[in-house]
Amino acid sequence: MAFEGDASEAFAEVAPYRDGAVYVSYYSGSSEWERHPNGDEVVMVLEGTTTVILLGNAGEERFSLVEQELIVIPKGVWHRFEGSDRLKVMTITPQPTEHSLDTPTT
Repeated sequence: MAFEGDASEAFAEVAPYRDGAVYVSYYSGSSEWERHPNGDEVVMVLEGTTTVILLGNAGEERFSLVEQELIVIPKGVWHRFEGSDRLKVMTITPQPTEHSLDTPTT
């Protein structure tokens, strides 16, 4: 995620789960691209707002999320968070996670 200061302070592992973990994070801003080649990721907004961008063959697809909404990001799909405002989010994230600063090719 892109923010000022030490990014590790924005994330906490709540519990291990299958091949990954349940995480809670709290931040504002936008993230780099990421994908999870071994499984779907569940993202639930606990507080704040964000736009989740999924990158597919047809280009970018945007989903605006507010408190108590969730999205399931399919296995292997590049995605990022944009314009997050005081976002507290819980994720169930499979590992490994691949990252890219530049927009990846699908």
